[in-house]
Amino acid sequence: MNAATQVAPLDVPASRRFNYGWVIVPIASLVMLATLPGRTHGLGLITEPLLADLGMSRVDFAKVNLWATLIGAAFCFPVGWAIDRFGVRLVTFAMLLATGASAWALSFSSGALLPFLLIITLTRGFGQSALSVCSITAVGKWFTRRPGPAMGTYAFLLGLFFAAAFGVVGWSVREHGWRTAWSAIAASLVFVIAPIVLLLLRNAPKALAPEVVQEPAAGMKFSAALRTPAFWIFAGATASFGLVSSGLGLFQQAVLEERGFDQKTYHTLLIVTTLLSLLAQLAAGWLSPRFGIGRLTGVALLTYAAALAWLPFVSGAGELWSFAVLMGVSGGVIIVVFFSVWSQAFGRAHLGRIQAAAQFLTVLASAVGPLLFAQCQAMTGSYSPILFILAPLVLLLAVAGWRVKLPDAARSTLRPAQ
Repeated sequence: MNAATQVAPLDVPASRRFNYGWVIVPIASLVMLATLPGRTHGLGLITEPLLADLGMSRVDFAKVNLWATLIGAAFCFPVGWAIDRFGVRLVTFAMLLATGASAWALSFSSGALLPFLLIITLTRGFGQSALSVCSITAVGKWFTRRPGPAMGTYAFLLGLFFAAAFGVVGWSVREHGWRTAWSAIAASLVFVIAPIVLLLLRNAPKALAPEVVQEPAAGMKFSAALRTPAFWIFAGATASFGLVSSGLGLFQQAVLEERGFDQKTYHTLLIVTTLLSLLAQLAAGWLSPRFGIGRLTGVALLTYAAALAWLPFVSGAGELWSFAVLMGVSGGVIIVVFFSVWSQAFGRAHLGRIQAAAQFLTVLASAVGPLLFAQCQAMTGSYSPILFILAPLVLLLAVAGWRVKLPDAARSTLRPAQ
Protein backbone atom coordinates (compact mmCIF):
# COMPACT_ATOMS: atom_id res chain seq x y z
CA MET A 1 0.00 0.00 0.00
CA ASN A 2 1.52 3.32 -1.03
CA ALA A 3 1.54 6.56 0.92
CA ALA A 4 -1.25 8.09 -1.12
CA THR A 5 -3.56 5.17 -0.39
CA GLN A 6 -2.79 5.49 3.30
CA VAL A 7 -3.91 9.09 3.17
CA ALA A 8 -7.23 8.27 1.53
CA PRO A 9 -8.14 4.58 2.06
CA LEU A 10 -10.86 3.25 -0.16
CA ASP A 11 -13.03 1.95 2.70
CA VAL A 12 -13.52 5.48 4.04
CA PRO A 13 -16.49 7.39 2.56
CA ALA A 14 -15.39 9.91 -0.07
CA SER A 15 -16.92 12.79 1.88
CA ARG A 16 -14.69 12.02 4.89
CA ARG A 17 -11.38 11.48 3.11
CA PHE A 18 -8.63 13.99 3.72
CA ASN A 19 -7.18 15.31 0.50
CA TYR A 20 -3.41 15.43 0.98
CA GLY A 21 -3.36 17.88 -1.90
CA TRP A 22 -3.98 20.64 0.63
CA VAL A 23 -0.62 19.76 2.17
CA ILE A 24 0.95 19.81 -1.28
CA VAL A 25 -0.26 23.40 -1.93
CA PRO A 26 2.02 25.21 0.59
CA ILE A 27 4.93 22.88 -0.23
CA ALA A 28 4.57 23.65 -3.93
CA SER A 29 4.46 27.36 -3.09
CA LEU A 30 7.71 26.92 -1.19
CA VAL A 31 9.23 25.17 -4.23
CA MET A 32 8.23 28.09 -6.44
CA LEU A 33 9.84 30.45 -3.93
CA ALA A 34 13.04 28.45 -4.48
CA THR A 35 13.06 29.71 -8.09
CA LEU A 36 14.03 33.18 -6.77
CA PRO A 37 17.76 32.99 -7.70
CA GLY A 38 16.81 32.05 -11.27
CA ARG A 39 14.18 34.73 -11.82
CA THR A 40 14.55 38.22 -13.24
CA HIS A 41 13.25 39.86 -10.07
CA GLY A 42 15.58 37.70 -7.96
CA LEU A 43 18.66 38.53 -10.01
CA GLY A 44 17.49 42.13 -10.01
CA LEU A 45 18.12 42.24 -6.27
CA ILE A 46 21.87 41.82 -6.87
CA THR A 47 22.33 43.29 -10.35
CA GLU A 48 23.88 46.61 -9.34
CA PRO A 49 26.35 45.33 -6.71
CA LEU A 50 27.18 42.32 -8.92
CA LEU A 51 28.04 44.53 -11.92
CA ALA A 52 30.13 46.84 -9.74
CA ASP A 53 31.95 43.89 -8.17
CA LEU A 54 32.64 42.04 -11.41
CA GLY A 55 33.34 45.15 -13.50
CA MET A 56 30.75 44.10 -16.08
CA SER A 57 28.77 46.47 -18.25
CA ARG A 58 24.99 46.44 -18.42
CA VAL A 59 25.13 45.59 -22.11
CA ASP A 60 27.26 42.50 -21.48
CA PHE A 61 25.03 41.44 -18.60
CA ALA A 62 21.91 41.92 -20.75
CA LYS A 63 23.40 39.71 -23.46
CA VAL A 64 24.34 37.04 -20.95
CA ASN A 65 20.86 37.19 -19.44
CA LEU A 66 19.15 36.89 -22.83
CA TRP A 67 21.10 33.82 -23.94
CA ALA A 68 20.92 32.22 -20.50
CA THR A 69 17.14 32.64 -20.44
CA LEU A 70 16.68 31.26 -23.95
CA ILE A 71 18.91 28.24 -23.33
CA GLY A 72 17.49 27.72 -19.84
CA ALA A 73 13.97 27.54 -21.27
CA ALA A 74 14.90 24.23 -22.91
CA PHE A 75 15.26 22.69 -19.43
CA CYS A 76 11.46 22.57 -19.24
CA PHE A 77 11.13 19.61 -21.59
CA PRO A 78 13.40 16.98 -19.98
CA VAL A 79 12.10 17.93 -16.54
CA GLY A 80 8.49 17.57 -17.67
CA TRP A 81 9.29 14.13 -19.10
CA ALA A 82 11.12 13.11 -15.92
CA ILE A 83 8.15 14.13 -13.74
CA ASP A 84 5.78 11.95 -15.77
CA ARG A 85 8.29 9.08 -15.71
CA PHE A 86 9.75 9.18 -12.17
CA GLY A 87 7.30 11.31 -10.17
CA VAL A 88 7.38 14.90 -9.01
CA ARG A 89 8.94 14.23 -5.58
CA LEU A 90 12.36 12.94 -6.62
CA VAL A 91 12.65 15.28 -9.62
CA THR A 92 11.83 18.32 -7.48
CA PHE A 93 14.38 17.25 -4.87
CA ALA A 94 17.07 16.90 -7.56
CA MET A 95 16.22 20.28 -9.10
CA LEU A 96 16.44 21.98 -5.70
CA LEU A 97 19.93 20.59 -5.18
CA ALA A 98 20.94 21.70 -8.69
CA THR A 99 19.52 25.20 -8.19
CA GLY A 100 21.28 25.49 -4.84
CA ALA A 101 24.57 24.41 -6.41
CA SER A 102 24.26 26.94 -9.25
CA ALA A 103 23.38 29.76 -6.82
CA TRP A 104 26.37 28.81 -4.67
CA ALA A 105 28.62 28.85 -7.76
CA LEU A 106 27.38 32.34 -8.68
CA SER A 107 28.39 33.63 -5.23
CA PHE A 108 32.01 32.72 -6.12
CA SER A 109 31.93 34.03 -9.69
CA SER A 110 34.98 35.97 -10.84
CA GLY A 111 33.25 37.61 -13.79
CA ALA A 112 35.01 35.71 -16.60
CA LEU A 113 32.44 35.84 -19.40
CA LEU A 114 32.09 32.18 -20.41
CA PRO A 115 32.00 30.71 -16.87
CA PHE A 116 29.60 33.47 -15.85
CA LEU A 117 27.34 32.66 -18.83
CA LEU A 118 27.37 28.98 -17.87
CA ILE A 119 26.46 29.71 -14.24
CA ILE A 120 23.63 32.10 -15.14
CA THR A 121 22.34 29.61 -17.70
CA LEU A 122 22.25 26.81 -15.13
CA THR A 123 20.61 29.12 -12.60
CA ARG A 124 17.97 30.12 -15.13
CA GLY A 125 17.48 26.56 -16.37
CA PHE A 126 17.24 24.80 -13.01
CA GLY A 127 15.67 27.68 -11.10
CA GLN A 128 13.37 29.60 -13.40
CA SER A 129 12.39 26.80 -15.80
CA ALA A 130 12.73 23.38 -14.13
CA LEU A 131 11.59 24.24 -10.61
CA SER A 132 8.63 26.22 -11.96
CA VAL A 133 7.45 23.14 -13.86
CA CYS A 134 7.92 21.00 -10.72
CA SER A 135 5.98 23.42 -8.53
CA ILE A 136 2.98 23.89 -10.82
CA THR A 137 2.80 20.19 -11.69
CA ALA A 138 2.92 19.17 -8.02
CA VAL A 139 -0.40 20.92 -7.43
CA GLY A 140 -1.85 20.05 -10.83
CA LYS A 141 -1.35 16.32 -10.24
CA TRP A 142 -3.57 16.51 -7.13
CA PHE A 143 -6.28 18.93 -8.30
CA THR A 144 -7.72 18.24 -11.74
CA ARG A 145 -11.49 18.37 -11.42
CA ARG A 146 -11.78 21.61 -9.42
CA PRO A 147 -8.32 23.22 -9.40
CA GLY A 148 -9.45 26.84 -9.04
CA PRO A 149 -9.61 27.13 -5.21
CA ALA A 150 -6.35 25.21 -4.76
CA MET A 151 -4.52 27.27 -7.36
CA GLY A 152 -5.92 30.51 -5.96
CA THR A 153 -4.60 29.57 -2.52
CA TYR A 154 -1.30 28.49 -4.07
CA ALA A 155 -0.89 31.82 -5.88
CA PHE A 156 -1.82 33.79 -2.76
CA LEU A 157 0.76 31.95 -0.63
CA LEU A 158 3.30 32.43 -3.38
CA GLY A 159 2.77 36.18 -3.35
CA LEU A 160 3.22 36.32 0.42
CA PHE A 161 6.38 34.18 0.27
CA PHE A 162 7.97 36.29 -2.44
CA ALA A 163 7.08 39.57 -0.72
CA ALA A 164 8.79 38.33 2.45
CA ALA A 165 11.77 36.99 0.50
CA PHE A 166 12.30 40.29 -1.34
CA GLY A 167 12.48 42.08 1.99
CA VAL A 168 14.85 39.58 3.64
CA VAL A 169 17.17 39.15 0.66
CA GLY A 170 17.22 42.90 0.00
CA TRP A 171 18.25 43.52 3.61
CA SER A 172 20.93 40.82 3.40
CA VAL A 173 22.38 42.32 0.21
CA ARG A 174 22.54 45.78 1.79
CA GLU A 175 24.00 44.62 5.10
CA HIS A 176 26.26 41.72 4.11
CA GLY A 177 26.85 41.98 0.36
CA TRP A 178 25.46 40.07 -2.58
CA ARG A 179 27.86 37.11 -2.32
CA THR A 180 26.88 36.35 1.28
CA ALA A 181 23.19 36.77 0.47
CA TRP A 182 23.43 34.37 -2.48
CA SER A 183 25.38 31.81 -0.45
CA ALA A 184 22.65 31.95 2.20
CA ILE A 185 20.00 31.35 -0.47
CA ALA A 186 21.95 28.33 -1.76
CA ALA A 187 22.21 26.89 1.75
CA SER A 188 18.48 27.42 2.34
CA LEU A 189 17.60 25.52 -0.84
CA VAL A 190 19.85 22.57 -0.06
CA PHE A 191 19.47 22.25 3.72
CA VAL A 192 15.93 23.54 4.34
CA ILE A 193 13.60 23.35 1.34
CA ALA A 194 15.04 20.19 -0.25
CA PRO A 195 14.61 18.08 2.96
CA ILE A 196 11.04 19.39 3.37
CA VAL A 197 10.26 18.29 -0.17
CA LEU A 198 11.83 14.87 0.34
CA LEU A 199 9.81 14.28 3.52
CA LEU A 200 6.43 15.81 2.68
CA LEU A 201 5.94 16.05 -1.09
CA ARG A 202 3.97 13.16 -2.59
CA ASN A 203 3.46 11.95 -6.14
CA ALA A 204 -0.02 11.84 -7.66
CA PRO A 205 -2.15 9.33 -5.72
CA LYS A 206 -4.22 6.43 -7.05
CA ALA A 207 -7.17 7.00 -4.71
CA LEU A 208 -8.18 10.54 -3.91
CA ALA A 209 -10.66 12.70 -2.08
CA PRO A 210 -13.66 14.09 -4.00
CA GLU A 211 -11.69 17.07 -5.35
CA VAL A 212 -9.49 14.71 -7.40
CA VAL A 213 -11.26 11.75 -8.96
CA GLN A 214 -9.13 10.76 -11.94
CA GLU A 215 -7.49 7.47 -12.66
CA PRO A 216 -3.70 7.86 -12.55
CA ALA A 217 -3.36 7.39 -16.32
CA ALA A 218 -6.31 9.63 -17.22
CA GLY A 219 -5.64 12.56 -19.47
CA MET A 220 -4.76 13.64 -22.97
CA LYS A 221 -1.46 12.69 -24.56
CA PHE A 222 1.16 15.40 -25.00
CA SER A 223 1.01 15.37 -28.81
CA ALA A 224 -2.79 15.47 -28.76
CA ALA A 225 -2.79 18.41 -26.36
CA LEU A 226 -0.54 20.37 -28.71
CA ARG A 227 -3.08 19.85 -31.50
CA THR A 228 -5.90 21.51 -29.57
CA PRO A 229 -6.78 25.21 -29.91
CA ALA A 230 -7.13 25.36 -26.12
CA PHE A 231 -3.44 24.71 -25.51
CA TRP A 232 -2.29 27.48 -27.84
CA ILE A 233 -4.91 29.97 -26.68
CA PHE A 234 -4.09 29.53 -23.00
CA ALA A 235 -0.35 29.28 -23.68
CA GLY A 236 -0.55 32.39 -25.85
CA ALA A 237 -2.49 34.23 -23.16
CA THR A 238 0.03 33.48 -20.43
CA ALA A 239 3.03 34.01 -22.74
CA SER A 240 1.72 37.43 -23.78
CA PHE A 241 1.33 38.32 -20.12
CA GLY A 242 4.90 37.15 -19.48
CA LEU A 243 6.21 39.19 -22.40
CA VAL A 244 4.55 42.41 -21.29
CA SER A 245 5.17 41.95 -17.56
CA SER A 246 8.88 41.22 -18.08
CA GLY A 247 9.41 44.15 -20.44
CA LEU A 248 7.23 46.59 -18.53
CA GLY A 249 8.49 45.30 -15.19
CA LEU A 250 12.14 45.83 -16.06
CA PHE A 251 11.58 49.34 -17.41
CA GLN A 252 8.50 50.40 -15.46
CA GLN A 253 10.30 53.14 -13.57
CA ALA A 254 11.45 54.65 -16.87
CA VAL A 255 7.95 54.25 -18.35
CA LEU A 256 6.43 56.10 -15.38
CA GLU A 257 9.10 58.80 -15.52
CA GLU A 258 8.07 59.33 -19.13
CA ARG A 259 4.57 60.02 -17.79
CA GLY A 260 5.90 62.49 -15.17
CA PHE A 261 6.06 60.30 -12.02
CA ASP A 262 9.00 59.93 -9.65
CA GLN A 263 10.77 56.88 -8.16
CA LYS A 264 8.75 56.97 -4.93
CA THR A 265 5.51 56.75 -6.91
CA TYR A 266 6.96 53.78 -8.80
CA HIS A 267 7.70 51.93 -5.55
CA THR A 268 4.22 52.69 -4.22
CA LEU A 269 2.70 51.41 -7.46
CA LEU A 270 4.55 48.09 -7.06
CA ILE A 271 3.13 47.63 -3.57
CA VAL A 272 -0.42 48.51 -4.62
CA THR A 273 -0.44 46.25 -7.68
CA THR A 274 1.03 43.36 -5.67
CA LEU A 275 -1.67 43.63 -3.00
CA LEU A 276 -4.42 43.88 -5.61
CA SER A 277 -2.96 40.87 -7.41
CA LEU A 278 -3.08 38.79 -4.23
CA LEU A 279 -6.74 39.65 -3.66
CA ALA A 280 -7.54 38.91 -7.31
CA GLN A 281 -5.85 35.50 -7.04
CA LEU A 282 -8.11 34.47 -4.17
CA ALA A 283 -11.18 35.72 -6.04
CA ALA A 284 -10.12 33.97 -9.25
CA GLY A 285 -9.68 30.68 -7.42
CA TRP A 286 -13.26 30.93 -6.16
CA LEU A 287 -14.73 32.15 -9.47
CA SER A 288 -12.95 29.70 -11.78
CA PRO A 289 -15.25 26.68 -11.32
CA ARG A 290 -18.36 28.89 -11.32
CA PHE A 291 -17.62 31.29 -14.16
CA GLY A 292 -15.55 29.01 -16.39
CA ILE A 293 -11.81 29.31 -16.84
CA GLY A 294 -12.10 30.36 -20.51
CA ARG A 295 -14.42 33.25 -19.74
CA LEU A 296 -12.29 34.20 -16.75
CA THR A 297 -9.27 34.31 -19.06
CA GLY A 298 -11.15 36.46 -21.56
CA VAL A 299 -12.18 39.01 -18.93
CA ALA A 300 -8.67 39.14 -17.45
CA LEU A 301 -7.03 39.68 -20.85
CA LEU A 302 -9.61 42.32 -21.80
CA THR A 303 -8.76 44.18 -18.59
CA TYR A 304 -5.05 43.76 -19.26
CA ALA A 305 -5.40 45.12 -22.80
CA ALA A 306 -7.30 48.12 -21.44
CA ALA A 307 -4.49 48.81 -18.96
CA LEU A 308 -1.82 48.69 -21.69
CA ALA A 309 -3.80 51.03 -23.96
CA TRP A 310 -4.52 53.37 -21.04
CA LEU A 311 -0.93 53.74 -19.78
CA PRO A 312 0.35 56.11 -22.54
CA PHE A 313 -2.41 58.58 -21.61
CA VAL A 314 -1.91 58.49 -17.82
CA SER A 315 -0.98 61.92 -16.50
CA GLY A 316 -2.43 62.36 -13.01
CA ALA A 317 -2.52 60.43 -9.73
CA GLY A 318 -6.14 59.34 -10.17
CA GLU A 319 -5.44 57.94 -13.62
CA LEU A 320 -2.33 56.16 -12.34
CA TRP A 321 -4.23 54.38 -9.56
CA SER A 322 -6.92 53.38 -12.05
CA PHE A 323 -4.16 51.84 -14.12
CA ALA A 324 -2.84 50.08 -10.99
CA VAL A 325 -6.25 48.51 -10.36
CA LEU A 326 -6.48 47.22 -13.93
CA MET A 327 -2.95 45.80 -13.89
CA GLY A 328 -3.14 44.27 -10.42
CA VAL A 329 -6.50 42.57 -10.87
CA SER A 330 -5.86 41.26 -14.39
CA GLY A 331 -2.36 40.05 -13.51
CA GLY A 332 -3.61 38.16 -10.45
CA VAL A 333 -6.30 36.38 -12.44
CA ILE A 334 -3.96 35.45 -15.31
CA ILE A 335 -1.49 33.93 -12.83
CA VAL A 336 -4.20 31.66 -11.41
CA VAL A 337 -5.27 30.68 -14.95
CA PHE A 338 -1.72 29.65 -15.81
CA PHE A 339 -1.41 27.56 -12.67
CA SER A 340 -4.78 25.78 -12.97
CA VAL A 341 -5.83 25.39 -16.60
CA TRP A 342 -3.50 22.59 -17.74
CA SER A 343 -4.68 19.84 -15.42
CA GLN A 344 -8.28 20.94 -15.83
CA ALA A 345 -8.08 20.87 -19.63
CA PHE A 346 -5.80 17.91 -20.28
CA GLY A 347 -5.82 15.66 -17.19
CA ARG A 348 -2.69 14.58 -15.36
CA ALA A 349 -1.29 11.53 -17.18
CA HIS A 350 1.10 13.69 -19.24
CA LEU A 351 0.76 16.89 -17.25
CA GLY A 352 4.51 17.33 -16.71
CA ARG A 353 5.28 17.56 -20.42
CA ILE A 354 2.23 19.70 -21.20
CA GLN A 355 3.04 22.23 -18.50
CA ALA A 356 6.70 22.13 -19.52
CA ALA A 357 5.75 23.21 -23.04
CA ALA A 358 3.58 26.02 -21.68
CA GLN A 359 6.36 27.12 -19.32
CA PHE A 360 8.85 27.03 -22.20
CA LEU A 361 6.73 29.46 -24.23
CA THR A 362 6.31 31.75 -21.24
CA VAL A 363 10.05 31.81 -20.54
CA LEU A 364 10.80 32.60 -24.19
CA ALA A 365 8.31 35.45 -24.12
CA SER A 366 9.78 36.82 -20.89
CA ALA A 367 13.24 36.79 -22.49
CA VAL A 368 12.03 38.72 -25.55
CA GLY A 369 9.89 41.27 -23.68
CA PRO A 370 12.67 43.48 -22.27
CA LEU A 371 14.41 43.55 -25.65
CA LEU A 372 11.24 44.72 -27.42
CA PHE A 373 10.65 47.50 -24.89
CA ALA A 374 14.29 48.63 -25.01
CA GLN A 375 14.40 48.62 -28.82
CA CYS A 376 11.15 50.57 -29.02
CA GLN A 377 12.48 53.26 -26.71
CA ALA A 378 15.80 53.42 -28.57
CA MET A 379 14.10 53.77 -31.97
CA THR A 380 11.25 56.13 -31.07
CA GLY A 381 12.30 57.77 -27.81
CA SER A 382 9.18 56.44 -26.08
CA TYR A 383 7.69 53.19 -24.75
CA SER A 384 4.19 54.09 -25.93
CA PRO A 385 4.38 52.54 -29.45
CA ILE A 386 5.07 49.04 -28.14
CA LEU A 387 2.11 49.38 -25.76
CA PHE A 388 -0.16 50.37 -28.66
CA ILE A 389 1.06 47.33 -30.62
CA LEU A 390 0.66 44.83 -27.78
CA ALA A 391 -2.77 46.00 -26.55
CA PRO A 392 -4.78 44.83 -29.63
CA LEU A 393 -2.87 41.52 -29.69
CA VAL A 394 -3.88 40.89 -26.09
CA LEU A 395 -7.43 41.89 -26.99
CA LEU A 396 -7.56 39.22 -29.73
CA LEU A 397 -6.41 36.62 -27.22
CA ALA A 398 -9.15 37.82 -24.85
CA VAL A 399 -11.80 37.07 -27.49
CA ALA A 400 -10.27 33.67 -28.18
CA GLY A 401 -10.12 32.86 -24.47
CA TRP A 402 -13.78 33.75 -23.99
CA ARG A 403 -14.84 31.44 -26.85
CA VAL A 404 -12.51 28.49 -26.27
CA LYS A 405 -13.83 25.18 -24.96
CA LEU A 406 -11.83 22.73 -22.89
CA PRO A 407 -11.04 19.48 -24.73
CA ASP A 408 -13.72 16.82 -24.27
CA ALA A 409 -11.09 14.11 -24.58
CA ALA A 410 -9.50 15.15 -21.28
CA ARG A 411 -12.75 15.42 -19.38
CA SER A 412 -14.14 12.16 -20.71
CA THR A 413 -11.41 10.28 -18.90
CA LEU A 414 -12.69 11.42 -15.53
CA ARG A 415 -14.81 9.03 -13.51
CA PRO A 416 -17.19 10.02 -10.71
CA ALA A 417 -16.14 9.48 -7.11
CA GLN A 418 -17.28 6.17 -5.66
